[in-house]
Amino acid sequence: MAPIQVKKICCIGAGYVGGPTCAVIALKCPDIQVTIVDLNQARVDAWNSADYNLPIYEPGLLEVVKEARGRNLFFSTDVDKGILEADLIFVSVNTPTKKSGVGAGFAADLNYVELATRRIAAIATSNKIVVEKSTVPCRTAESMRTILEANSKPGTRFDILSNPEFLAEGTAIDDLFAPDRVLIGSLQSQEGKDACEALASVYANWVPRERILTVGLWSSELSKLAANAMLAQRISSVNALSAICEATGANIDEVAHAVGRDSRMGPKFLRASVGFGGSCFQKDILNLVYLSESLHLPEVAAYWRQVVEMNEYQKRRFSKRVVDTLFNTITGKRIAVLGFAFKADTGDTRESASITLIRDFLSERARVSIYDPKVEESQIWLDLQEALPTTPLEQIKKSVTICKSSLEACEASEAVVIATEWKEFQQIDWNTVYEKMSKPAFLFDGRLLVDAESLRKIGFKVTTIGRGERL
Repeated sequence: MAPIQVKKICCIGAGYVGGPTCAVIALKCPDIQVTIVDLNQARVDAWNSADYNLPIYEPGLLEVVKEARGRNLFFSTDVDKGILEADLIFVSVNTPTKKSGVGAGFAADLNYVELATRRIAAIATSNKIVVEKSTVPCRTAESMRTILEANSKPGTRFDILSNPEFLAEGTAIDDLFAPDRVLIGSLQSQEGKDACEALASVYANWVPRERILTVGLWSSELSKLAANAMLAQRISSVNALSAICEATGANIDEVAHAVGRDSRMGPKFLRASVGFGGSCFQKDILNLVYLSESLHLPEVAAYWRQVVEMNEYQKRRFSKRVVDTLFNTITGKRIAVLGFAFKADTGDTRESASITLIRDFLSERARVSIYDPKVEESQIWLDLQEALPTTPLEQIKKSVTICKSSLEACEASEAVVIATEWKEFQQIDWNTVYEKMSKPAFLFDGRLLVDAESLRKIGFKVTTIGRGERL
């Protein structure tokens, strides 16, 4: 059978993966109609807003949407119409870690994937290529295929592909424009290979063919988990070394630079911090742990679990260092936390280190002021409520202030904690901040962002993660 020529694409899920990915596909493939569907009316309204007040922040995304929306890029809540019309359907729904039941705390919750798959089977009246885009455990495609085949209408065939995303939030649009690789997994039957070629031809509109890798379905699913696990492993490795640096007087920046000059290693993901966050790293490693245990590989499971445990230790260690430095108590003291997103250039707060730090500070009865340039105030309250489930929101609000600027957050505080590496924090007028703070004025740099020596000259008592200087 000849490969299908894809003319209409539907993406189920208008979140951090589906939105940017399919917006770029629409931009780069003007002859293909791309419809992104989501049951969340408010989210779709934001994507369609006249003033382009998009539901997610990502550098470059606004320009992409402005150019393609209304031309061949559409956002809708009409999921059924999108499914009916499409030649190819991306399933890009949320797959959070399970909170209850078998595998709670480790396994991915595939409820949304199953619901989307069942909807496709119920609605489709013609052959479809169904592409698994969400981060999922190994062999999820097999489950999707079983559901589709069991519920399909006579004469309707579904071909399943795995096409994991390898985007880094903050650089997602650049990553989509010039990816290191596009990975497409398929069954190795002729039909599977034809479906694979159909999707490869879409990406080939702007991605060089040598960067489009075609592999088996299960290899594709595992490659995504493996890539994130190994990147997170590097961060946990350098963070473990940062603890040694602080204890010995070594400088983690210098150590990481020396290690990164080795051509076998390279410099990326060797920057110490207060810990990794985001929707993927922890979730994917825990997924790998659960998979390993399910396959009766306890030593493998223990190995990957330690990557997450080191990340949690780094956050605990940092918050304890704040308390220890402020004379072993922060009760009633005002702590300014700069940054709430899990990293710069995104408004995403999932698994953000800031949430853990603030929870720890509140447990010590500190008063916390927060500033982040992109995270919505409502999202901060939601995250703090989830982090402190036994504390009423009104009680949390008595101890937490959300500020409109870094200067406002720092005013009258005893300590400033840099938790996200926003570039604007390097441009802060630290002389003014120092004047408005209580003395002694402490600054804790959890992102290796500011020049400690120049701040010490102003009068700050500076503690930098991974450096063994004594105050």
